[in-house]
Amino acid sequence: MRTDDDSWDITESVGVTALGIAALRAAETRRPDALFRDPYAERLVTGVGEGGWQGIVRGQVDSGDDRAGRLYRTIGNFAIARTCYFDAYFESAAAQGIRQVVILASGLDARAYRLAWPPGTVVFELDQPKVLAYKAATLADMAPAAERREVAVDLRQDWPEALRRNGFDASAPTAWLAEGLLRYLPAAAQDRLFEAVAALSAPGSRMALNIGRGEPGSEQARRQRAEAVQQLDPGLVLNSLWYSDEGRSDPRDWFAAAGWVVAQADPVAVLTERGRAVPDEVAEDMRRQILMTAISPTGER
Repeated sequence: MRTDDDSWDITESVGVTALGIAALRAAETRRPDALFRDPYAERLVTGVGEGGWQGIVRGQVDSGDDRAGRLYRTIGNFAIARTCYFDAYFESAAAQGIRQVVILASGLDARAYRLAWPPGTVVFELDQPKVLAYKAATLADMAPAAERREVAVDLRQDWPEALRRNGFDASAPTAWLAEGLLRYLPAAAQDRLFEAVAALSAPGSRMALNIGRGEPGSEQARRQRAEAVQQLDPGLVLNSLWYSDEGRSDPRDWFAAAGWVVAQADPVAVLTERGRAVPDEVAEDMRRQILMTAISPTGER
């Protein structure tokens, strides 16, 4: 169960979810028709040793009627869609001249290494100290494609000050990302994070994020999902890591009320527009997820 001052490394609690997403990116990278390439993901997953996540990397989970296979198809398709969406978001931001990037709760995100950043780009990665330490050690012999600055901080604490101490320039437009983050924050902390992002954003800044809308399916479906997750990692109880949605702002409404221009995308369409078919059995659950971008006041869309 989460507490307001809990912490973790990459093999426990919230950190394990970063392993799962990296495993899905590694599995996509292995496909001959991959929609993106993340050559760092597999190394980041296998660095912790053998386990259920390695089965995802090798494509050994997506099979038949097995519950883990169904979970893989649902979560996997959405993870690929959101990766494509956020990759395109950063490419657009760079094309608009943005050279300052902040990835909130960066986990095992390897975009600082794998995207083609323009010269002069600085990528700030914020996360728990042990998570950043694991990634730095695992990729120690790899050179990032931009200037990468680690900011070891808990996002429930004074992360804006930590960001400033590491050279963040509040006068420059910023491309922010909160991928797979918001449900791991209490409702009040989510709004404080939005307020801080808005306060630190120069004109032309933008924010991209995703968040689920409610629990999918029946109680039986939720129980089967929990059991399937535990097939991959017996110690992971996914729902226990999420904070309640009670009192949580809809980020579309929050940013619109603050004067930002909000646009959202259908994750199913993100895949089908790229030629990837989405099974009917998972499309409905995928559409419970919000993919959105918000551009700050006076910024050009």
